[in-house]
Amino acid sequence: MNPMQGLYVDKVIVHMGVGEAGDKLVKGENIITAITGQTPIRAYAKRTQPAFGIRKGQPLGCRVTLRGARAEEFVRTALEIVENTLSASQFDATGNFSFGIEEHTDFPGQSYDPMIGIYGMDVNVVLERKGIRIVRRSIQKKKLPTKQRVTKADAVAYMNEAFNVEVI
Repeated sequence: MNPMQGLYVDKVIVHMGVGEAGDKLVKGENIITAITGQTPIRAYAKRTQPAFGIRKGQPLGCRVTLRGARAEEFVRTALEIVENTLSASQFDATGNFSFGIEEHTDFPGQSYDPMIGIYGMDVNVVLERKGIRIVRRSIQKKKLPTKQRVTKADAVAYMNEAFNVEVI
């Protein structure tokens, strides 16, 4: 197989939306730091929603972007929590996929603390092929050839082969 055709995990975004600022958000940031080993950044409201008591610019959640070996290790751990099964609807047309984890206590080393509560999180995984740099570079930018694009079928096959994931 051509080495340029092989897929790899480019990045993993772990997002936790807590819905409000203050102590609840700080607890969520501490949980993400403990699970991923990286410091999260805050996510802010894009618009005001009076029905939910949300103002534009108010911090509502936090997220972390993982890359390289740390990203692959996190994906393996997170997929074990969802029992290595994903739905076909969780994959998009460009080969990315997302899934949710209901309780942070499912991760190894995490235990339930009544003072903290239970937090869930979203995991977004971006799959790519080598050669994507031609789209992102500043000099001589080019379009990505069709054969270098990741499709839904490619992503499903890769996840089945590399991570032993069953796609329903």
